Amino acid sequence: MKAEQNELITRVGPGTPCGAVMRQYWQPVALVDEFEPRLDPRMAQRPLKPVRVLGQDLVLFRDAAGRWGLLDRDCPHRGADLAFARHEGDGVRCPFHGWKFDAAGRCLETPAEPQGSKLCERVRQRSYPVVERSGILFGWLGEEGATPPPFPAFDCFAAPASHTFAFKGLWHCNWLQAFEVGIDPAHPSFLHRFLSDAPLEAIGDNPAGKQFRSASAGDFGGEKWPMTRIMREFHRPDISAENRPWGLQLTTLRPMTDELTHVRVTQAIFPHTFVIPLSETLTITQMHLPVDDTHTYWYSIFTSFAGPVDKEAMRTQRLQFIALPDYVPKSGRHNDWGFNPEEQRGRTFLGMGEEDINVHDQWAVEGMGAIQDRTREHLGTSDKVIMANRRLLLKAIETVQAGGVAPGVADAALAGEMQGPDTVDGIAPAGTWATWWRERIEAKRAAAPWLAAREPGTQAQTA
Repeated sequence: MKAEQNELITRVGPGTPCGAVMRQYWQPVALVDEFEPRLDPRMAQRPLKPVRVLGQDLVLFRDAAGRWGLLDRDCPHRGADLAFARHEGDGVRCPFHGWKFDAAGRCLETPAEPQGSKLCERVRQRSYPVVERSGILFGWLGEEGATPPPFPAFDCFAAPASHTFAFKGLWHCNWLQAFEVGIDPAHPSFLHRFLSDAPLEAIGDNPAGKQFRSASAGDFGGEKWPMTRIMREFHRPDISAENRPWGLQLTTLRPMTDELTHVRVTQAIFPHTFVIPLSETLTITQMHLPVDDTHTYWYSIFTSFAGPVDKEAMRTQRLQFIALPDYVPKSGRHNDWGFNPEEQRGRTFLGMGEEDINVHDQWAVEGMGAIQDRTREHLGTSDKVIMANRRLLLKAIETVQAGGVAPGVADAALAGEMQGPDTVDGIAPAGTWATWWRERIEAKRAAAPWLAAREPGTQAQTA
């Protein structure tokens, strides 16, 4: 890749071509949990915090009526920092001269002005739409006055609160390399390889980051196999990508015998979200928020198609590895991501722990540097998904620069097709795997209690 192309697809700040594309999509800006006083005692008195999104500094707050406000961080009077604003219930007040703004950005008071002044009627702080879905607050940073696209009805947003859990973590790297590790079908065979197998994890007991300890659907000679064993023993996958309304559907085949093949179907939702299976009835939808050009927050939603999730247990498991209140991993470059050469010799391919495979991905993307230099790459056949996604991104930049509509979720005309999309990981009959995986998904969806309550004809697309 040429240096100028690498710049084009990685820079997301205001006024950049890629940033213009990103601003057409709803972006995760915070977890609702970040305003929970039990997790952050500061929120009991002052539910306001600064956030950085696409290189822009903003403040996010909840008023006394429960409304969310997402405002530019600099006061429109003389630029003072509203991260230190007084929270007054019905709005926030700048401590510099007392100007007050509500959640919609309306100026309520300019108390230093002469009696009868109409100045506040002519002033408005830039505000951004906010919606709450599945434990995450999403903001839309498109042009002022423009209409945001409809929020997608993907499974992770359609499922009830009892069946979803959201979490996040910070990586010190550019958004694109963070996203590319997740859509790479070949890397689990190496980066997440366990050199021996442990007892299969039950869905309810699946600890943080141990998704490859779960069993694949189906069996091999009457025996259940963990995903990690399949990834380890069959490491030359046949990878394909097909265009879908939301982005790309990725199919990875690992032939096991003449009669059986391992099938893994995952989804890439443009511009920075993937959907992967955690178990036969649990999926992960992971978004990669560009904080700025060199920092990324990943946001994960765990969606259950069986029973309710145990949010407290899932949060407790993950807080072993992530520090509040800023959701910063405890491992990183400062401690070599926990690298242990003895472990690398005998237990894992990487040597960075068995309990949390998120740190494996963290090392892979942070180790590339803050912004990966793609001019030095040598891509192979197994990188075809990476190449396909970059083509989509370059095309989207070109389209938006020409005044067109960004693809996928940003296109209101496609809103009705933004359902599902579903995933599978399993051992299938080699000759009929294409129908096998759809049948598995249909059975899973038919058994999901919250999907059964929907009206007929609302089942999600799977192919």
